[in-house]
Amino acid sequence: MSPYAPFSNNPWGPKVPSAKYHATWISQTIALNNELNVKAQKAIDAKEPNVDIWNEAPLDQAMSQLGVSDKPLASAGAASQTPGPALAKPPSKLSKFRQSIGIKSNEERQESKLAKDVGKGRGLRDSILDEEQGRWPDEQWREIVRVYQEKTGMAKKIAHLRARQPIQYLHLLRAGFFEPIPVAWANSNSNPLKFSIEASSGWRGITPTWRGYEDTAEERLYWVLNHREGSVGTRMKPDFISALDMARERMATAVEPPPEYYDDGDVCHVQHTSKGYSKQVMPAPFKAYDRPETAADDTMILLDVSGSMDFEPQRPIYDRYLVTGFGKSTQPKNKDVAKAIIRRFTDAMMNHDHATKGYDLTVFSSQARYIGTVNHRNLDSLWRTVEIGGGTRVMTGWQKVKELHFKKHSASATHHPVYGWQAGPQTPILRLLLLLDGEATDMDEFELDLLGLSWAHVTIFLIGVDGCPHHHRHANELQRISDVNHHVSFVDAQGNTPERFVTHELLKRHLGYDVSLQDFKEMEIPPLYSE
Repeated sequence: MSPYAPFSNNPWGPKVPSAKYHATWISQTIALNNELNVKAQKAIDAKEPNVDIWNEAPLDQAMSQLGVSDKPLASAGAASQTPGPALAKPPSKLSKFRQSIGIKSNEERQESKLAKDVGKGRGLRDSILDEEQGRWPDEQWREIVRVYQEKTGMAKKIAHLRARQPIQYLHLLRAGFFEPIPVAWANSNSNPLKFSIEASSGWRGITPTWRGYEDTAEERLYWVLNHREGSVGTRMKPDFISALDMARERMATAVEPPPEYYDDGDVCHVQHTSKGYSKQVMPAPFKAYDRPETAADDTMILLDVSGSMDFEPQRPIYDRYLVTGFGKSTQPKNKDVAKAIIRRFTDAMMNHDHATKGYDLTVFSSQARYIGTVNHRNLDSLWRTVEIGGGTRVMTGWQKVKELHFKKHSASATHHPVYGWQAGPQTPILRLLLLLDGEATDMDEFELDLLGLSWAHVTIFLIGVDGCPHHHRHANELQRISDVNHHVSFVDAQGNTPERFVTHELLKRHLGYDVSLQDFKEMEIPPLYSE
């Protein structure tokens, strides 16, 4: 069905989607995608070899029993006797007639099929070995790949594919699913992870069940999430309707923030955008997974400065699943909230670890730039050098942060020409605070990269518009990632933000332990600075 109504009140004007027909069209598309994905997976499974391509002995035995092998085969009762000519049953006249007109007997057809299967199996095995040797030519390369597969929890699944489903293994191997993302892709406007998937236009994905994904990065991310060790059930990407419904459910759980965090100095009160705080979705109770922060750990800040940070906040207006307009939201701009949180976070951290110089600040939009070491004293001057505008490509900022981190700790790390810096056992943990105001265009690539790392802990602060389902859809996505990758945690806020509450929750996750309210009150006092 078309998303447009069959009849229009203005036949001469442009067609306008109908909310009713649009919802039906989306439902039909989702159902068709699911049906075709199931068929595609069954079809490729049926094409996998019926013989073990990695074991020569069963192949030779099966061929010899059909009389194809050139090796003499003794009968069971004459195993200890001197081999002699085998007694063969004389061919019948009918068999001679069949041969003369090209009709094969059942035995001949079975021999031919088995010979073809064995030939395909050996060819497939050789192709896999050639591809592996070409992709991972030396021991250092193979060790990086082995560690990546273990860190992402895919080692067992990949071994199973190689042994039991070699056709799919070779296909995914060539697509790079079993190795880290090359560094060159991070700063490239076009790379294989950015290819858009559009079934109606003929652009397909990598896996058999590719329909329903936005691009190949999202497809690869969910393939990893669905097949990593410890994953329970199928962790499929929610379809458009389910994602929006879950976002609305999450939005409905918002409550008034705890009153003990009220502060007249919050941006929303200083700018008098509206009275009081917006209702917030309370974060799940803090649970420590990684080891707590130590003095050796390296704290950095990565800030989104894309154009939306300076937009007047607006919320979409929905009719079912169709956006019909936008409404203005009375709240500060996202850039002002981000600046306030950075100020509070750096004050608390400096009281905690006494890093008097401050913390490295990198900004990113379409490109990334290192701003300098930020603290309460120089934040205003550094902020004046920030240029806001462009898209939201988090991988450019992430690569800049990694360069800064490994420049400090290069003695304990190694550098690979394709995969970039590799942390060693003594490399300090990077603890990153990432501030976002929406979904980055390459967020899936960023999440994929983090799955293979054990030396980085990322805490994300997601800034959103009050009453915006898009914000809560993104928050649900981050929650799914955090559930399977404990090196990633997040806190979100919408509308008029209770800054002290947000900072307290960010500190718990950044430091890796439950900071009491009393300890937080002592940490948030602006520190004394010395020259």
